[in-house]
Amino acid sequence: MRRLAFLVMAAGLPAAAWAQDAVIRIEAKRAGDLSQAAARWAERFDDVVTFPLPRGWTAIAIGPLTPEEAERRVGALKEAGQIPQDSFVAVPGADVALTPVGEGAGAQPAPTEAVPEVAEPAAPQPDLPAPGAYIRLQAVQARADADAALAEWRRAFPESGLAALPNGWFGVTLGPLDPAAADAWLRVFKSGDLVPNDAFVADAADLGPVIQAGEAPALPAPPASAAAMPPMDQVQRALRWAGVYDGEIDGRTGPRTREAIAAEILASRTSTDPGTAMADLIARRDAWRAEMGLDTLDDPATGLSLLAPMDRLAFDRTERALSIYGPRDGSGAALILFSQPGGQQELLDLSGLVTALGWVPQPVRTIQPGYILLEGANDAHIGRAEGWVRDGRAEGFVLIWPAADAQGQARIAAEMSDSLARKGPAANDPAAPPALPGQDNP
Repeated sequence: MRRLAFLVMAAGLPAAAWAQDAVIRIEAKRAGDLSQAAARWAERFDDVVTFPLPRGWTAIAIGPLTPEEAERRVGALKEAGQIPQDSFVAVPGADVALTPVGEGAGAQPAPTEAVPEVAEPAAPQPDLPAPGAYIRLQAVQARADADAALAEWRRAFPESGLAALPNGWFGVTLGPLDPAAADAWLRVFKSGDLVPNDAFVADAADLGPVIQAGEAPALPAPPASAAAMPPMDQVQRALRWAGVYDGEIDGRTGPRTREAIAAEILASRTSTDPGTAMADLIARRDAWRAEMGLDTLDDPATGLSLLAPMDRLAFDRTERALSIYGPRDGSGAALILFSQPGGQQELLDLSGLVTALGWVPQPVRTIQPGYILLEGANDAHIGRAEGWVRDGRAEGFVLIWPAADAQGQARIAAEMSDSLARKGPAANDPAAPPALPGQDNP
């Protein structure tokens, strides 16, 4: 009896109060992506609707449908591949407004506050090169070849980038730069065969969108007026320290010195003006010497004087014509000074001793009249022995340095070679024999 009364009551209620509409949820979008996505679905189905979700999202669905119809239809549409496999049946709730999409929408929902239409954001514009001048290094027609060209150019110019060109090609570029700097450095790079002769300076307005961004290179503009060249002997010593000059320190501007100056400008890229670049190199050398603790060593045993890294060396002992300095605090460095009366044969004898004791491992020898040079290395250390015949004496040095610091070894050896000089008499010279009666000592 109670069941019959319930059915009679239910028959008198409005349909909306008895069952809520269902939908097939197929997608959810934020405002900026909503319009186009909903329109695409409306081209496939006549009954596409949208309704709001929490946190600014909006659902795209098919409906309204009865729950039973929604269950049947969602399975068939998934099986046919017409909707995403993660689509599901949902009941939005009586207080949620369904907004039809497109002309084929079904019954209109009850009047409610309209969801404001959100304008689509403008399509992002391609990045354009920053204003300034650019060195056009190379132009390539195919994109794959352009990417390969950029990778190759970045070995010499890590800051280079890739831009589209108005003619449909791709350009490898270096910039932006001050126009005067671009012109000056292009001439330097061409003279050093670092860029092809057809490279040129282009304005940013002559380039298209950026494909792969580069960085502004640290290439300063030339000074308003050329700087005076420092004394040439100082320039040559600084160039030797930089590893670009192996000629004599004679204070003359010869072809080898000019080539070394050009090589240093290309390597350091501090200035296109030779005087400015050499002054900067000398300042960097001075700073390095202070950092390395180079100081003048006046050795009484050999009478020799030279610049040496004394914070890495400690006096050990003297042996005949040798004065030996071992490593300080485990630095791995050592220095042997030698000086004795003699000439070429004494230099050759020293060469054999250096090799036999392993001071210079597997040495490469340079032997000239009045001069020897031995250079070699193993996994532990680098050795260099250099000697001269000067004023009737064979003298020079052997430097032992950790193998891990090859650049430091080359620079310190150059400083020693340049600064080695006789300070006074050698205390470790053998005593002169007593004079015979009626004769003077030689």
